[in-house]
Amino acid sequence: MTLSVHSAVVERLRAAGCVFAEDEADLLLAAAAGPDELDAMVARRASGLPLEHVVGWAEFGGLRVTVDPGVFVPRRRTEFLVREAASLAGPGAVVVDLCCGSGALGAALAASLGRVELHAADVDPAAVACARRNVGAAGGRVHEGDLYAALPETLLGRVDVLLANVPYVPSDEVALLPAEAREHEARVALDGGSDGLDVLRRVTADAPRWLAPGGRLLFETSERQVPAAVAAVTAAGLVPRVVTDEELYATVVVGARTGA
Repeated sequence: MTLSVHSAVVERLRAAGCVFAEDEADLLLAAAAGPDELDAMVARRASGLPLEHVVGWAEFGGLRVTVDPGVFVPRRRTEFLVREAASLAGPGAVVVDLCCGSGALGAALAASLGRVELHAADVDPAAVACARRNVGAAGGRVHEGDLYAALPETLLGRVDVLLANVPYVPSDEVALLPAEAREHEARVALDGGSDGLDVLRRVTADAPRWLAPGGRLLFETSERQVPAAVAAVTAAGLVPRVVTDEELYATVVVGARTGA
């Protein structure tokens, strides 16, 4: 592609309000098989479709993760959750990626740890289909269903790392999200109920049954939700710990199961 084509793409993206127009133009030019496909891709992006849905993948944790239309796009800040999980487990760990979306978290953790027993689950059929490609490539299995109901009972009391990237946006604030999210990602992946913690409370309440002794539950939340999130972890009988990354503006709560 010529410099003039690149400039034209940048101009179209800037006119559509894309803040990182030059970087996005590079990705679109690299992804397009020819001028017609490039024009169509730029048009989809300019209409507001997330870049990851246009090109079909997202960079996450050093991986190129497949992201289908309508599936939750993994956020870069969530890489902090994966790094924290990797610091708590080693090769051979039993890992569950609950509310998995594309399966990015489980796949990235498996890549970091090496050999693991990886399971992922989501209630959204589109997310499950997408995750099966990402998690399958990491040697894992994906289950469809509502939270723990999707998991095989053979995992009871065996999970070393339980990643739960639950939706935590309060219902009345979903409308305030960027259009890319609220219009192009499944609402079930965003809406956390009245205070944003409805799904989280369900996850924490049953986590001890699935965690192995010394196993950890990890989830992302907002800074203002930390007190209520920690209370939910404590009420479930887990020992809470809060870790943050100011650069990524990420807050992660870790709940540890103790005892034999």
